[in-house]
Amino acid sequence: MEYPAEESNVSNPIKRIRWATQRVTGSPARRKRHSLLSRLHKKTGSIEKKGEFDSNAEVIQETTDTSEDGDEPEDNRRRIFFNVDLPNDATDGEGHPLESFGRNKIRTAKYTPLSFVPKNLWFQFHNIANVYFLFVIILGIFPIFGATNPALSAVPLIVILVVTAVKDAIEDWRRTVLDIDLNNSPVHRLVDWHNVNSSEDDISLWRRMKKSTTRGIVWVFRLWKSKTRRKPKRGSGDVQRDLDQSQQSNDQRRVSIMSRSSYQSARNPTEGDAIPMTPVPSPQPGQGRGPINNTAADGQRQSSAFSYEDANLVSETDDVQGSSPSGAQQVIRTQKFYGNLLDPFKEASGKARFKKDYWKSVQVGDFVRIYNEDQIPADIVILSTSDPDGACYVETKSLDGETNLKVRQALHSGHQVRHARDCERAAFVIESEPQHANLYQYNAIARWTQRDPHKPEELGTPMAEPIGINNLLLRGCSLQNTEWVLGVVVFTGQETKIMLNAGITPSKRSRITRELNWNVIYNFIILFFMCLVSGIVQGITWSQTENSITYFEFGSIGGKPSLDGFITFWAAVILFQNLVPIALYISLEIIKTTQAFFIYSDTFMYYERIDYPCTPKSWNISDDLGQIEYIFSDKTGTLTQNVMEFKKCTINGIPYGEAYTEAQAGMQRRLGIDVEEEGVKAHKQIAEDRVKMLEGLRKLHSNPYLHDEELTFVAPDFVRDLEGVSGEEQQRANEDFMIALALCHTVITERTPGDPPKIEFKAQSPDEAALVATARDCGFTVIGRTQEGIIVNVMGEDREYTVLNTLEFNSSRKRMSAIIRMPDGRIFLYCKGADIVIYSRLKRGEQTALRKTTAEHLELFAREGLRTLCIARKEISESDYQAWNKEHDIAAAAIVDRDDKLEKVSDAIEQDLTLLGGTAIEDRLQDGVPDTIALLADAGIKLWVLTGDKVETAINIGFSCNLLNNDMDLIVFKIEDEKEETAGAELDKHLATFGITGSDEELRAARKNHEPPGPTHAIVIDGDSLKLVLQDQFRQKFLLLCKKCRAVLCCRVSPSQKAAVVRLVKTGLDVMTLSVGDGANDVAMIQEADVGVGIAGEEGRQAVMSSDYSIGQFRFLQRLILVHGRWSYRRLAETIANFFYKNIVWTFALFWYQIYNNFDITYLFDYTYILLVNLAFTSLPVIFMGILDQDVSDKVSLAVPQLYRRGIERKEWTQVKFWTYMFDGIYQSLICFFMGYLLFAPANFVTSSGLGVNDQSRMGVYIACAIIVVVNVYVLLNTYRWDWLMLFLVFISIVLIWFWTGVYTASTLAEQFYKAAPQVYGQLTFWVLSLLTISACLLPRFVAKAYQKLYRPRDIDIIREQVRLGRYDYLDQYEAYVPPNNKVSSAAWSDVSQPSKKPSKDPTPLPDDERPIYPPSIAATGTTRNPRSQNGSDGTEYTGHRLSMDYATGPTQERVRPSFDRMRSSIDRIRPSYEASNDFTSAALLTRVESSHSQQGHGQRPVVQHGKSSLR
Repeated sequence: MEYPAEESNVSNPIKRIRWATQRVTGSPARRKRHSLLSRLHKKTGSIEKKGEFDSNAEVIQETTDTSEDGDEPEDNRRRIFFNVDLPNDATDGEGHPLESFGRNKIRTAKYTPLSFVPKNLWFQFHNIANVYFLFVIILGIFPIFGATNPALSAVPLIVILVVTAVKDAIEDWRRTVLDIDLNNSPVHRLVDWHNVNSSEDDISLWRRMKKSTTRGIVWVFRLWKSKTRRKPKRGSGDVQRDLDQSQQSNDQRRVSIMSRSSYQSARNPTEGDAIPMTPVPSPQPGQGRGPINNTAADGQRQSSAFSYEDANLVSETDDVQGSSPSGAQQVIRTQKFYGNLLDPFKEASGKARFKKDYWKSVQVGDFVRIYNEDQIPADIVILSTSDPDGACYVETKSLDGETNLKVRQALHSGHQVRHARDCERAAFVIESEPQHANLYQYNAIARWTQRDPHKPEELGTPMAEPIGINNLLLRGCSLQNTEWVLGVVVFTGQETKIMLNAGITPSKRSRITRELNWNVIYNFIILFFMCLVSGIVQGITWSQTENSITYFEFGSIGGKPSLDGFITFWAAVILFQNLVPIALYISLEIIKTTQAFFIYSDTFMYYERIDYPCTPKSWNISDDLGQIEYIFSDKTGTLTQNVMEFKKCTINGIPYGEAYTEAQAGMQRRLGIDVEEEGVKAHKQIAEDRVKMLEGLRKLHSNPYLHDEELTFVAPDFVRDLEGVSGEEQQRANEDFMIALALCHTVITERTPGDPPKIEFKAQSPDEAALVATARDCGFTVIGRTQEGIIVNVMGEDREYTVLNTLEFNSSRKRMSAIIRMPDGRIFLYCKGADIVIYSRLKRGEQTALRKTTAEHLELFAREGLRTLCIARKEISESDYQAWNKEHDIAAAAIVDRDDKLEKVSDAIEQDLTLLGGTAIEDRLQDGVPDTIALLADAGIKLWVLTGDKVETAINIGFSCNLLNNDMDLIVFKIEDEKEETAGAELDKHLATFGITGSDEELRAARKNHEPPGPTHAIVIDGDSLKLVLQDQFRQKFLLLCKKCRAVLCCRVSPSQKAAVVRLVKTGLDVMTLSVGDGANDVAMIQEADVGVGIAGEEGRQAVMSSDYSIGQFRFLQRLILVHGRWSYRRLAETIANFFYKNIVWTFALFWYQIYNNFDITYLFDYTYILLVNLAFTSLPVIFMGILDQDVSDKVSLAVPQLYRRGIERKEWTQVKFWTYMFDGIYQSLICFFMGYLLFAPANFVTSSGLGVNDQSRMGVYIACAIIVVVNVYVLLNTYRWDWLMLFLVFISIVLIWFWTGVYTASTLAEQFYKAAPQVYGQLTFWVLSLLTISACLLPRFVAKAYQKLYRPRDIDIIREQVRLGRYDYLDQYEAYVPPNNKVSSAAWSDVSQPSKKPSKDPTPLPDDERPIYPPSIAATGTTRNPRSQNGSDGTEYTGHRLSMDYATGPTQERVRPSFDRMRSSIDRIRPSYEASNDFTSAALLTRVESSHSQQGHGQRPVVQHGKSSLR
């Protein structure tokens, strides 16, 4: 059970305390003053929620515990003064403030109009290839190096730079437009008031010039855009997808500053204390405060979250009287004095007013007013709100991706600061910690002098109020359900938390890209030796005096042989420049961008429910998707829907609830029970019981808030017991249990008037909303909150409960508590949390039988895959509460170590509890999860589940989703004593099972072995044990043990442990990993993996914002990986190899020519050929090979997932393949050159006019045209898909060189190349030579391919042959492939409204002509079993499909509790299980847990330790 540690909706005088998951223990933020640059590398999701604390404690005087803040160095703090003169140490000689704060204007764009060209060029020339070609161009400028046309040589580089610059400019312009819109967003800022924290901004001439340039360009662009384009309509899909961006578009953020409508204008204009929309002056003195009317005209309460506000609100210093509805008893208690920031003797000028201004104008120390649905412009401390309690609600999806509302609270001392004149009279100082990136921690203190308005002669008393994260509105949040908030700005611009967290996702480069660098280096080495040989030979030639060169040359350029050789070396660099493929990088960018577009456009990965397609965030790692060997998945929200439904509970030892879960069906399937028949029975029974329960509830109480379709808790016996059929004790127990659910929470109520009315709950966790909704359905309805507490309608009677304190849930506490004053004046603490946590806090020596019974019920619930929770309470005397509350107030007021002190105080009160019962909530599997997992397993991909759920729940979900099966031996790794020696012994014992010891040799062998392990073992480990085995001395052994297991489940693990497991596998086995999750606690492992995938869930988008790819459902992984991933990897590998090949052919043909001219770097080809060969003649076929080539269709890729194995084994791109293509290119260059050379060696050919064609440029036409044809046809041979487009592109590329030669040589600009085309093309020898050359070049490749496909076929060759034979034509009947012959599928009977969609148990086998013929490498034989085979046509690797005759088919007679008895029967008849043999069941564990008092009484270390892992 998980409750995110977010803020609650609790009213004054409630003290709220907060903690959150702490990934690693670190120094306080004040000692972490990293530079802004280092912070920008941190991602929002990588910051664990830690250190949240209470900000709503009472204000204390300066002389109390706040002295602790003196531990913090004074110079590290930020001091902000409000209507207080700056002290001498804060001003310079002229009275200006020494400390200057950053502007609120932000820029996320890289460039400005003036800096774009130099800055973009600077970034582009970080690419070594661009630097190399720039160097070549510079060499060509000097005539000494023989470049014939230096200007033309710059064309390829200029094209690449321009294309890249245009792409960067478009991307940056979009960011710039968003920045401008955001900076010019409206906010109401106090003006005509002196902010002492800032002086007038001194704008330099350079800055004025930049601003003028930017404004001019923006104005011109908008003018052009308005004239050429209509105003676009923004679709709903675009708006939804914008949720993935940390910076939202202007359409979502706010409307134009000129068109902002008033939220207040819709309110009742007669409200006396209403805040008018500005700009207007402050209300005049005497404008009184009237009652707030929360009743609509029709008598219905308005749908406000601030429910049941009294008409006459008491002041914060009055006594509060709480009484029962009957008025039987009154309890009087005194509120403490919180102080007031207003100085009663300070005069207000009356000129100050709130004026609509731009965000960029906001400065530190400004007063701002935020209205409903406005976004927060800066980090703001709340002084007051429209709510009398000082509460407000914010949505933080821009920060943490979560859409649920959080509560923030105003300072107690600032409640009276409501108008502009109040802002002028408020005199105080805020001492704040420095800015830091932790979204969940903030420490500050407000100090002021409290003066008595009746004693003006007194100096006053220094007072202080601590400020925490609960008092802070962060930039980027939006205000919701709150009319207005007034606050002061403490951080602006780049110093706000959202900007400090705006770092880019850790840069990831694909594996092929990393390996490609070595291949480029190899080409540089080859180029170096080619140039070195040229230089040496030319130097030696000039040093020999008897050569004929001395008779025909008038001296060398260098004047001496050594210098001649040096010049020749650099001239050769220019000639052979194409050996280093400059066009390769831009081609790969084009290919990867197009692949990302194809992924985004795949309609079969579009999730219609939330209008969300598969969205690539990192466009450069698509090929990594084709090499994934390990997938690490979260469970809740990733494998499951994260839609919680209350199904069962146990109260006072009696179980209630009917459900048939997927995990229960999986357990029965393992027992050999016919789940089809059993599911139909359960379905029918639940439907009948549902009708009975609704009738019983209506008869018991006419609940207007009960809606039949929303009822998930089906338990007719519960209604009967609530009526008292089983006795008064059980009736009272059921009532107490439901009241506990209705009181112990932090939900926000939303009421929709109507007939009948409807109440919905917005909670910080779907679990919590499910609990409160069930209480509502059973007649215990949370109506809303008052200033003092909460209103609950109990069976038609409204009761008010005063909420004294709320101790919120977090992953280390694993519990939450609410201290409630009952209507009769008694005080109860209600606590709910993880079973082991609650059991350790129960009262010692009591409820022994109830503990045991409840533990057994919780174990049964967990085995059904339900998320369990324990409910307990404790009565507290008035004196004990008051004594504890004093300690709590002191801890809450502490400035240093506030979190630890609050946790210690809370732990003291949460003891000696009385057990009420437990709950069970179902989080159902997503559609298609079992089939997807089975398909990925067939592909050879190993799936590990890393979850925060308890062991039993995770195991049963594993069975229900095909991750585990009944034939597996489960290794439950649990180190009870948490000793390293025990962990080592356990590892050695389990390693011995597989005959290994964990040595280095075994690890090296494991790295080379990519075969999936047999389906014989699975390992389950919890967080505490995982912490031990991840230590250095055990890491290798644990890794090798997991390598031998088909499935690995890590339970109760924290986010940091998830990342550690991913890192262990990725680096330890040198494999490609993918992590998939949906929440903020999955961000660490998403960023750690080679590929991170975020699930766009119902609640949060934090994982999506940090991921490389985002999808709507887990099932889309099969297409993303098995289709697009495999295609991308194969395409890219083939493209790169062909790119290197074609450059080798061209460059070495030039090199062979140098042999016959003493390497004097004479150009065989016309210089335009050299420039256009990569740019035009050979680029299109190889690029479109990388974009469109397809060996088999998407349906066949999914039907035969074993094809993915080549990616896992990395066989598509290897160094062997690289050198094979290189040597093939060298061979073909020899053929192309020497065929032409041998043609001209014995004799000369002449044209009809008598002109010879034996000069070098015309001989180059013979050779160049042959090379272009050979290269393009060679690429076509390596392409699988020969469609019309590919053939057309090859044809165009071949014809293009002939066309260019004809056009170019027709002009005298060609000089000596003039008329070369008609002279050469008119020779029969040209065409005969071309035919012979092409045949000789391609024949070896053709023969090798034919031999390989005929005699040594790969899997893909066999499958392609089967496709041609029509064996996969049956797939055409499916729109998107779904495994049609999958015997193991999910059985979800939880939703009784859904009909059965399961296939029959024994489906009709496919006809022989439709049954796939598996290739030899994966087919099973009569005597052997290949672990990659499908074992016939089963479609999975599960070999245990059988009916066991040893077990009965389950109970069939009518029972009082059918669901419970079904489960009990299944458990009683299960084979000797791993749980029993390891004594690891929940019941066995909980029976050993004694209260903490008992442990402390014996002086022993507690058996159960907390805070070591987070849930989920």
